[in-house]
Amino acid sequence: MTIVPVNRRTFIKSSTAVTAGLVLSPAIIGRAEAATLKLKCSSSLPNDPKFANGRVYYDNLVKNLKGNGLGEQVEVAFFPDNQLGQEIDVINSVKLGVIDLMVSGSSISANLTPLVGTFDLGFLFSSFPQQTKAFESGAAKPIEDALLKGSNIRIIAWAYNFGSRSVFAKKPVKTPEDLAGLKIRTLPNPVITECLRLMGAAATPLAFGEIYTALQAGVLDGLEHDPPTILASKFFETAKFYALTQHNFSPLAIYFSDMTYNRMDPKLRDGFLDAAKKAAADTRAHGLAVEKEALAALTEKGVTVAECDREAFKKRVAPQHENFIKARPDSKAVIDIIRATQA
Repeated sequence: MTIVPVNRRTFIKSSTAVTAGLVLSPAIIGRAEAATLKLKCSSSLPNDPKFANGRVYYDNLVKNLKGNGLGEQVEVAFFPDNQLGQEIDVINSVKLGVIDLMVSGSSISANLTPLVGTFDLGFLFSSFPQQTKAFESGAAKPIEDALLKGSNIRIIAWAYNFGSRSVFAKKPVKTPEDLAGLKIRTLPNPVITECLRLMGAAATPLAFGEIYTALQAGVLDGLEHDPPTILASKFFETAKFYALTQHNFSPLAIYFSDMTYNRMDPKLRDGFLDAAKKAAADTRAHGLAVEKEALAALTEKGVTVAECDREAFKKRVAPQHENFIKARPDSKAVIDIIRATQA
């Protein structure tokens, strides 16, 4: 297991030099693959082995690589807590092959391939198990194909964020009227931003690494995220009210650079991908179990967790689906599969 603290500027400089060397010296690639293959895996979340999905996935990956007999052949270095930069920078580095793996929600890649934003539509999924059934029925493939074609990024597998996204704020929120004027952080993603705007908030896109200080400074009134992330990131120190809007069951993606994929020896690659997919399944099971535990822990830390008028929020967001289909007709087949899938 390798969890590395790193200076971002030093990392980018050294990675650029390594990438240039690989391009100029094909023989080096062969020698590197004959020895231990070293990969870099990034996550924006803290290095929490229980409540942070990136670390949980990484631990499962290491375990399954050993189970597949690849523990000595593949070494994955894990960089949590935005060590390699904000997510928008990291996803671009995965596209360029500078970073090999990234564990993050689907939302960040919609900045590169807008069709991925289909999964960010408010109240699209009813639960994570329903999401998995929809993906198995074909809803994920058009998204995966578009991301690979447009951005040179593969989806190894889909996991779960550790709970649905709900509104966490400095005041109670029960109705859309309660959200009016509140500056709620959203991902830098136009679909999620629009969802929160329709719900009534003053949606405020902001990089994940800037949330805590923005809450402290009063730049934000809250954010929308899942319970374990709020717990692991200690956002409960800055706000105390969690409204269970459950407006988004955001899928967790295991992003893999196509450049890394193509330079791997096929036999080693097959074993690696098998281990990576098993790790995603293990992470899904962990995520379902840990959401309730995180909610209980937040309550113990003084957070008021409350139900809200979810139907009122859902009604407000309903036009977003049809408007999205009009703007991106290729999303209709994906949305139809999801709507037809029962949990």
